[in-house]
Amino acid sequence: MKSFRDKRRDNRPPAKGRAEHVRPQPAAAPVRPEAKRHETKPDDRFDPKPAPRLLARRDGALPAERLPVILEVAPNQDYALLDSGAGEKLEQYGPYRIVRPEGQAIWQKALPARDWDRADAIFTGDTDEEGIGRWRFPKMPLGETWPMKHDGIDYLGRFTSFRHVGVFPEQASHWDHMASLIAAAKRPVKVLNLFGYTGLASLAAARAGAEVTHVDASKKAIGWARENQEMAGLGSKPIRWIVDDAVKFAEREERRGSRYDIILFDPPAYGRGPKGEVWQLFEDLPGLTDLCRAILTPKPLAVVLTAYSIRASFFAIHALMRDTFAGMGGTVESGELIIREQSAGRALSTSLFSRWVA
Repeated sequence: MKSFRDKRRDNRPPAKGRAEHVRPQPAAAPVRPEAKRHETKPDDRFDPKPAPRLLARRDGALPAERLPVILEVAPNQDYALLDSGAGEKLEQYGPYRIVRPEGQAIWQKALPARDWDRADAIFTGDTDEEGIGRWRFPKMPLGETWPMKHDGIDYLGRFTSFRHVGVFPEQASHWDHMASLIAAAKRPVKVLNLFGYTGLASLAAARAGAEVTHVDASKKAIGWARENQEMAGLGSKPIRWIVDDAVKFAEREERRGSRYDIILFDPPAYGRGPKGEVWQLFEDLPGLTDLCRAILTPKPLAVVLTAYSIRASFFAIHALMRDTFAGMGGTVESGELIIREQSAGRALSTSLFSRWVA
C-alpha cells in the first residue's frame, strides 16, 4: 500500500519551472548484480483471492499498559527543529536550512525574521499534508538530493514535490528502541517493515544485526531506499526490497507460514496500492493489525504502529493494539512522537504511535 506521502510521486511530470532550478545530478551508482536479487515484485496472478478477514475480540488478559508515552527527538548535529510558528517550521537538515508548512504550529515564531530569511529551501504551494507543491531556493539552485546522516548511517535527503525530504526524524526513537531489542535478543531476528518508505528503519535494523524485509507499494521509494543502503555502506546486509501492497504481502506471508520477530507498520490515512487497492485507515487498520499478530514468531519482540495525519486520539490505536495482543502478555505503550524545538523549547507533535513489547 502506498503511503499518502508516496502515492503521487510516480508517473508525474516535474512541477512547472522546476527543471530550471535543479542542477543535473550524477547518475546513480550501478546496482551490484548480487543486490538485484533482493528486489522482488510478486506476481499475484496465481494467488488465491483471500476471503474477507473475520475479526473477533480475542480471549485472554489484556497486555499491561503504559501511557501516555512521549518519545522526543532533541536537536543534534544531523537534524534540528530550529523554530516553528504561524503554520510553518524551520529545520536544519545537515548543511541546509529548510522552511516547510506545519499545521500543528499554531503559536508564534520565536526567532526573528532574519533567521527565517536565511533558509536555503522553502516549500511553496499546497500546504495540505498530501498536497503537491514545489521548492524555492532563495540563495542558489540546489540539486534534488544531498548527503545526510543519522547516528552514523549515511543517506540522501531529497526535495520532493509533496514537501517531505525522504526521512522522518521523529521516528529515530523507534529506530533506537528497535536496535536495542535486536542487540539484546542475542539470536537471529527477523524484521518486517511495512510501508517502509526510503528505508532508514530498515537500515537501522540491518545494521543492528537483523534480517530485514522492507515492503512499499512505490517502486520509486524502493529505489531511493536501495540508494540509501549503498550510501550507508550496508549493501551486504540481508535486506529484501519488495514492491507490493502491504496488506496483500502480509496475507501472503500468513499463508506461506513466514514469521517475524519485529514488525513495523506506518500506514497512511488514505492510499492506493500498485494495482489500485484502496486503503482507508479506520476501515482497514484493525484487519492489518490482526494480520501482524498472525505473522509473529512464537517468541516475538515487538510490533510498532505509527499513525500520521488522522483525526483521533492515541487512545484509539492504544485500545486496538491491546485488544489485538490480548493473551500475549507484554506491554502496550502509546502516545505521541514529538520534536523538541531549539529556539523556545516547545514540543512539536508529529504523529501518534502504539507499540506492543513482549
